[in-house]
Amino acid sequence: MTQAPVFRSVLGEAAWQRLGEVVRRHYSLRPFSGDSVTVRGRMDEVWRGRWAWLLLPAGRLFGALVPYQGRDVPIEVHYRCHPDSARLSWDRRFRFAGRPVFHFRSFMEAAPHARHEVVEYVRFGLGLRLRVSAEDGALVFRDAGYVWRLGRGPRVPLPLHLLLGRAYVEERPVPGDDGAFTMQMRIRHPWWGDVFRYSGRFRLD
Repeated sequence: MTQAPVFRSVLGEAAWQRLGEVVRRHYSLRPFSGDSVTVRGRMDEVWRGRWAWLLLPAGRLFGALVPYQGRDVPIEVHYRCHPDSARLSWDRRFRFAGRPVFHFRSFMEAAPHARHEVVEYVRFGLGLRLRVSAEDGALVFRDAGYVWRLGRGPRVPLPLHLLLGRAYVEERPVPGDDGAFTMQMRIRHPWWGDVFRYSGRFRLD
């Protein structure tokens, strides 16, 4: 059994068609299939705030935060669907100089009973609800709150935004280059400013 790609279903057809072609191409993987795609690029920066090191032990436990900083960091992102699942899996491979490859793994699925929303999960059932939109050709994700889910049980809201702030992510086509897009992610607290951020440019294989 195969279905429409996750973001095509979540956004709706009209919004899906407003995305840039390179964004649609690397998110055209179908649930319940063996579809996969890889993008490669370099991160202009991977950065965290001064006090964010206090969060790193929990980040390592849940596999939710990149523990290193750097500039011009090579990266590969491997996207994969699975024949027995509606999940879209991510494996982000950061290659910081002088360190082993760091894997940031997660999986994403459409949020049940919510329009235009997905949930991205890391280890131990920790998830981030993300509202999804198409804006000027870009795919934009806005933080809608953290949840915890054990197995297939109900999702329990967690007020982690009080500590971490809110996340924002976008993937935007590069004008004049059909195979390239830029990506940025930031977590910003209303009192303390940016907590984590990274940004870079990618090419679709």
